[in-house]
Amino acid sequence: MKKKGTNNNNFSLLSLSLFLNCLILTNGYSIGVGVGIGGGDGDDGGVWIGGGNPNSNPGSAPNQQQTTNAAYNALQSWKSAITEDPSGVLKTWVGEDVCSYRGVFCSGSSITSIDLNKANLKGTIVKDLSLLSDLTILHLNSNRFSGQIPDSFKNLDSLQELDLSNNRFSGSFPQVTLYIPNLVYLDLRFNNFTGSIPENLFNKQLDAILLNNNQFTGEIPGNLGYSTASVINLANNKLSGEIPTSFGITGSKLKEVLFLNNQLTGCIPESVGLFSDIEVFDVSFNSLMGHVPDTISCLSEIEVLNLGHNKFSGDLPDLVCTLRNLINLTVSFNFFSGFSSQCSSLSVGFDFTGNCIPGKGYQRPQPDCSAIPGGQLSCFRIPAQPLTCAAISLGLKVASSP
Repeated sequence: MKKKGTNNNNFSLLSLSLFLNCLILTNGYSIGVGVGIGGGDGDDGGVWIGGGNPNSNPGSAPNQQQTTNAAYNALQSWKSAITEDPSGVLKTWVGEDVCSYRGVFCSGSSITSIDLNKANLKGTIVKDLSLLSDLTILHLNSNRFSGQIPDSFKNLDSLQELDLSNNRFSGSFPQVTLYIPNLVYLDLRFNNFTGSIPENLFNKQLDAILLNNNQFTGEIPGNLGYSTASVINLANNKLSGEIPTSFGITGSKLKEVLFLNNQLTGCIPESVGLFSDIEVFDVSFNSLMGHVPDTISCLSEIEVLNLGHNKFSGDLPDLVCTLRNLINLTVSFNFFSGFSSQCSSLSVGFDFTGNCIPGKGYQRPQPDCSAIPGGQLSCFRIPAQPLTCAAISLGLKVASSP
């Protein structure tokens, strides 16, 4: 009789629980009801009634599902904005398992990287991509994307690398990139961006600034020298004016500077010698004038120095040809009148054609050398001998301080 009474009690409790559960669901509440029923210590033989797993964190599953849904919706929205996919990359973008999509890489269930380089996709970038809150890398090199960069990209708090090079983006400099908080690598090369380069670009903590092969105009911002970048490439644009005098003052860790094929004028600042780590310095195909600063001989790590196709004059500084790591020195098609025997004995690539050096072959005809462009241009000059780079570094920094 005792055993029968116990079963009746359990059956009554079970019926009550089912009734309460139905009542709550009927009234539209989202609260789950869970009641464990069974004998012994409850570890076995029990019945779980209600939603969820009694042993899990109640907040984890909904959050994870919400993140997955946001990523799926974002990628599907982007997929619909891509009009041509000749390689069939997006054929794999089916289903809610976004981590199985071609070009999409995850850590756990979160998308951390998208690499669609050389996919030849045609379309636009959608604002929904800002929903990918864990995205750290977005590489879209060599496609046919056009239009603008959505303002919503400023919400990509985790994004560190943005490569939009070799596409068809247009309009002014994408200001939104300045507001991506943790961005360190910005590559906008080979597009159709126009207008000026914003000053705030060089205040941002970037390691690489690649803007070459666009249609940027105006002057290089005066705070160029305060950039933290190790690579700055502004080549093949329509930039004018002078190289800012701030260039080098902060002792930046620049390793590559490329200003070639613009419309720059004036002198190379003496402060260029403060870039002790620089390996590539190319200002060719501009209209720079005056003498080459002696401080270039302080660039102890320089490997490639290209000054060709400008309007430099005077003698090439002797000490430039003693730089121990120099691999290629190009001074062709300027108005140099001489260089030292140390330059003549260089075992590296040394191109000095098209100048005004007496006794050398392949020079300009004499009438071209009778009127030196920028002959009246005054450039600040530090005496060549003796040249103590450490002292010059200190002197220039003191002179530039307020």
